[in-house]
Amino acid sequence: MTSNYCLEIVFIIGLVLVCTNAEGKIFNVLSYGAKADGVTDDSKAFSNTWTDACKWNGKATLLIPLGVYKVHATNFSGPCKEFALTFQIKGIIKAPSHPTLNCNMSWISFQYMNGLEIGGGGTLDGQGPSAWGKHHCKNLPLTLGFSFINNAVVRDIHSINSKHVHFKVFSCNNMTFSHVNITAPGNSPNTDGIHIALSTNIHVLDSNIGTGDDCIAIITGSKNINISGVTCGPGHGISIGSLGSSPNEVVKDIHVKNCTLIATQNGVRIKTWGSSDVGNVTHITFEDIVMKRVWNPMIIDQHYCPNHNCSSQESSVQIKNVTFKNIRGTSSSRAAVTLYCSASFPCKEIILNDINLVYHGPHEPAIASCTHAKGKATGKELPPSCLTKSLNS
Repeated sequence: MTSNYCLEIVFIIGLVLVCTNAEGKIFNVLSYGAKADGVTDDSKAFSNTWTDACKWNGKATLLIPLGVYKVHATNFSGPCKEFALTFQIKGIIKAPSHPTLNCNMSWISFQYMNGLEIGGGGTLDGQGPSAWGKHHCKNLPLTLGFSFINNAVVRDIHSINSKHVHFKVFSCNNMTFSHVNITAPGNSPNTDGIHIALSTNIHVLDSNIGTGDDCIAIITGSKNINISGVTCGPGHGISIGSLGSSPNEVVKDIHVKNCTLIATQNGVRIKTWGSSDVGNVTHITFEDIVMKRVWNPMIIDQHYCPNHNCSSQESSVQIKNVTFKNIRGTSSSRAAVTLYCSASFPCKEIILNDINLVYHGPHEPAIASCTHAKGKATGKELPPSCLTKSLNS
């Protein structure tokens, strides 16, 4: 056998191995000892499956088949190999309900990944009723945490009854959430649907979110956030903020479009603290939004205070270049539009275009209330605009 022939065989074998790896491999948690009986602790099986999937030199799918899996706090950390990794949830994953097992910042978390897909139609059950209002922990765990993730897709999954926030996005770039269903009772505490901070290019599309807090919360360092096709309710609405508790907080380039809010406390909202910490909220657009019996359909609140220990100072967060366009439907309070801005840093460049909000109550008109809010109104004005007609001053 010639040396050239041997080299050809080695090359062909290597090529076959590369192609096999590129085609992908499925890593099934059942093969790693998971029981799927809803009783056995499957945490170690999940972690071991992740370890092998993460180091696989090709496309890898971590599969969680049909069944019920009990999993304690687990961190899935990269970096993994250069190929994207798929985390496919077919079954139901349940968080622990025992009080001593709840005191973690997060239940399931993903970190330091470039290329991640989560889907499969399955369910994450945070078992929130076991913890809500029982004060066993200083911090209750969020259901699904993402930190330092680039290029990810989360779709076709369900999250129910989180003990705290359902999905938290921190320091991530280029993530898309689509066709996710997030639910918790309207009276469940701090169960935000999707909480976004210090992240860019985040998209939330065609999803249903109903919780006891903000359906979507966008806070400091968030830029280029697009929300479209979201139905929200119950909950506190789609919110930017709160901001102002730390210096130099910035939120910019936020676009909320084609959403429906049903019987929520707020519709679309910007909220800031009264403090001396300077910040900026700019280039915000809310458009094509339907309100159904929403208590505060359109609200800027620069005197936001969730407790009784807030500073009496005026907010130093500058809000400007905010557009409300084609906002329509019904308000459960007469105050359909409330723009309650800071005296020290008045809201500037506020645009109201085609606002049509009717009071869903006795035969009285809806009203708008403005404080230190400057801008202009065009098109339909129901309720009549209360803006100070100045764009730039």
